[in-house]
Amino acid sequence: MLAGCNPGGEGVRSEGSAGPTPAPKGAVNTTPTPTSTPRGQKVNAVQLLRGDPKVGAYVKKTLYKPCAADAYPVEVTYASLTGNSSPDIIVNVMTCADSVGIGSYVYRKRSGAQGGYDEVYGNEEPSVYAGINKGELEVSRQTYAARDKLCCPSGEDVISYRWKGGHFIQHTSSHTDYNKATPDDGTASEG
Repeated sequence: MLAGCNPGGEGVRSEGSAGPTPAPKGAVNTTPTPTSTPRGQKVNAVQLLRGDPKVGAYVKKTLYKPCAADAYPVEVTYASLTGNSSPDIIVNVMTCADSVGIGSYVYRKRSGAQGGYDEVYGNEEPSVYAGINKGELEVSRQTYAARDKLCCPSGEDVISYRWKGGHFIQHTSSHTDYNKATPDDGTASEG
């Protein structure tokens, strides 16, 4: 019998055949860095993070060497979030061992001859993951109670941000408490 922790309480399910779909939340990107944008420009996300003074020492230490071969624990998404003519870069950094998000960042291309990118959003709270939803930056973070195992958080916070006036402002937020199955100890009443 197969068993596993699924915070959504859906149990084990079959998703069909594998295809060229993006990695799920928390998965390690096995595509070698640098990765190319949809417009053919190449951005080395690991180098970008290493050179960013706003990125914390723990995250940079994680990027010191790849998890395997040349696969760093980095996931890169190109999206239009800030209204810039070039795509913005969403970068998620995970741990090698268990793919827990340890940093999420958004970079915006500088205008003018100097080029390069500026970090316009950063979050280094454990279990963080950033993505795009309906044209907005969406940041999720799993929440854990004192006795929760890493596989099985108690809930999740999701915050969406919109670009306004040169920075991201919070638009919506929600919290979900996951329904956790508890063993029947005989004290439950039968109806």
